[in-house]
Amino acid sequence: MIWSKEETLSRSEIEKIQLERLQETVTRVYETVPYYRQKMQDKGIVPQDIKSLSDLKKLPFVTKQDMRDTYPFGLFAVPKNKLVRIHASSGTTGKPTVVGYTQNDLKVWTECVSRIACMGGATADDVAQICFGYGMFTGALGLHYGLENIGATIIPSSTGNSEKQIMYMKDFGTTLLVATPSYALRLAEVAREIGVDPTKDLNVKIGLVGSELLTDAMREEMHKAWGKDMLVTSNYGMSELMGPGVSGECEYLCGMHINEDYFIPEIIDPVTEEVLPAGEKGELVITCIKKEGIPLIRYRTKDITRLFYEPCKCGRTFCRMENLSGRSDDMLKIRGVNVFPSQIEEVILSFDELGPHYEIVVSREGYTDKLEIRVELTHSTDSFAVLEKLSNAVRNKLKVILGLDAKVKLESPNTLQRFEGKAKRIKDLRGK
Repeated sequence: MIWSKEETLSRSEIEKIQLERLQETVTRVYETVPYYRQKMQDKGIVPQDIKSLSDLKKLPFVTKQDMRDTYPFGLFAVPKNKLVRIHASSGTTGKPTVVGYTQNDLKVWTECVSRIACMGGATADDVAQICFGYGMFTGALGLHYGLENIGATIIPSSTGNSEKQIMYMKDFGTTLLVATPSYALRLAEVAREIGVDPTKDLNVKIGLVGSELLTDAMREEMHKAWGKDMLVTSNYGMSELMGPGVSGECEYLCGMHINEDYFIPEIIDPVTEEVLPAGEKGELVITCIKKEGIPLIRYRTKDITRLFYEPCKCGRTFCRMENLSGRSDDMLKIRGVNVFPSQIEEVILSFDELGPHYEIVVSREGYTDKLEIRVELTHSTDSFAVLEKLSNAVRNKLKVILGLDAKVKLESPNTLQRFEGKAKRIKDLRGK
């Protein structure tokens, strides 16, 4: 189901809307946000210079550091009495990034999430269990209002107490699960521990997953856990831009459709900052063109992807972003080689003997970086020969993919830490 007619507009119609909204947004932030005005003046730019979409590249970038430098309200384009909601990041690595919403912003947010929910197969007949944490995190409330808007029944169960989550699924007839991929797998694991088979005893047919990278291998693990017929789609967003609802996959799983009437995407070289042509892989930059509270212009997401503009078989004409390769700030540089955790995950999940729970440990001995991969076995074995053969196979495949030698440590089932929110896979000890 396609939620709104805007999702099927022609490219010229989309670009006409984008230009009008971009010009209005640039003018508004120039007039109301001193920090933006100064950044534009430093580049010798005034709003009247934005005559076409190609002029977007003239504007300065905004980063998470800009948001921290202006904490809490320095980038807001409306007075506080116009805000009806405030969200913020956890602030674990510094000052939190704060975002605010006007009443109209909430309507736009709900519209965008309603679209991506329908892309992912949701309908008014669904019973949707939201296993994102409610609170300052935007994920739970964003999906809540979007799914509610299309008529779905909401179970706002949040995270934690996994056995009770399974009870809700069984008793309330949950058909749609909202969670991180890692927590969705954990729920299936807990279900089996208490004698519930997710593929037979539960009725979850749709997984709307987000907040973590979803590789093809991880999607396959979801199918193993919840059933081969489960439709598992990834959706993308971040609190700085709005929350979930920036883009989402449809049933054809050929990239995430970006709500282009509300967001303009670019791909840049993360080092040179040059805009790259369609189809080239680089860092995603997003400009918000309909937000009132905090309309970010050319926000550097740090996420690595590429864009495709061909219309999709589903009938939507918005451009699609490839599922993320990773984040530029998650990329590990080990002995001069760039390594993304997603590369390691793909290798791990290509072995049936290994489960989806793993940890990447990077350390330094003298002047040499050391890479260790800790990963759980699906079934315990006492055979040293079997373990050694498997460890060597994983090590050799990692060497082919990464160009690096890594130590592989095979752990017993249910050994590594489980996560109810976003999984923390990397332990970089080089600075300690």
